[in-house]
Amino acid sequence: MRIAVTGSIATDYLMTFPGRFSEQLVAEQLDRVSLSFLVDELEVRRGGVAANIAFGLARLGLSPLLVGAVGEDFNTDYRAWLSRHGVDTSGVHVSELRHSARFMCTTDEDQNQMASFYTGAMEEARFIELAPLADRVGELDLVVISPNDPLAMVRHTEECRQLGLDFMADPGQQLARMDGTQVRRLIDGARYLITNDYERTLLETKTGWSGQEILERVGHRITTMGPKGAVIESGQGVLAEVPAAAERDRVDPTGVGDAFRAGFLAGLAWHRPLERCAQLGSLMATYVLESVGTQEYDLEAEQFVQRLGDTFGSEAADEVRPHLL
Repeated sequence: MRIAVTGSIATDYLMTFPGRFSEQLVAEQLDRVSLSFLVDELEVRRGGVAANIAFGLARLGLSPLLVGAVGEDFNTDYRAWLSRHGVDTSGVHVSELRHSARFMCTTDEDQNQMASFYTGAMEEARFIELAPLADRVGELDLVVISPNDPLAMVRHTEECRQLGLDFMADPGQQLARMDGTQVRRLIDGARYLITNDYERTLLETKTGWSGQEILERVGHRITTMGPKGAVIESGQGVLAEVPAAAERDRVDPTGVGDAFRAGFLAGLAWHRPLERCAQLGSLMATYVLESVGTQEYDLEAEQFVQRLGDTFGSEAADEVRPHLL
């Protein structure tokens, strides 16, 4: 199964605050917030939603096509890193004018986060066409439309409809930036729609569609809920509820959702049932939670299969083992 992952490719600046954001916010003054946090650590890591998803897919043995826009700094070592781990970076456009995107995130001791994102070269993703990429690499079985330049997201979605390509709508943090018309165009006709529980509510508010109306416009809707796991729905109702995989340590939640998507997509590529796809996603998310950086986790196949079996049963391990070992 050939999967193209479109979206952001960025450098992450990850910081930790040794306290609780909630204790710094005064309810009576939320209309004029001015806060500065003294942080303990700064980690500079490779990131970006699309790059994180593609990296996770590659760690699971697939060869995804990464599609996005970057600055010349990407060629310094990031391209080699992704290529070395099995990601096809031939769909990446390099800007002659701008640096790659930057993600700046501070996490408190409750794993709450405050973040900012600088677009940079990502804005040029709107000029990338999917058809020439498909002609060059072969048929695309699924295109992931993850957070990116909003115009690029809409363009890629419309191209998928025109070309008859299945796509996964993953609007993520760009829901805050996009208007209702853009969001409706983005998700209508998606084979899969994936958001977290907060984005789920925001998406319904932005589109003006009820949950049932959305299910009439997409094939399947996946909602991640952090430690509460994930739920999969279709027009027929709830298909599966999958718990979160237990973590051995909780280090940094940045990139957890991207890892879930990588595991879920790998399950689709292996033609596994949707519940199994979500179980794979849940365990991948835990691997990222246990490390600092969105692409810094170690994934040893036998151990991964063992943990999958310990969490979701021997049948899950038996189904996945042939694809990894």
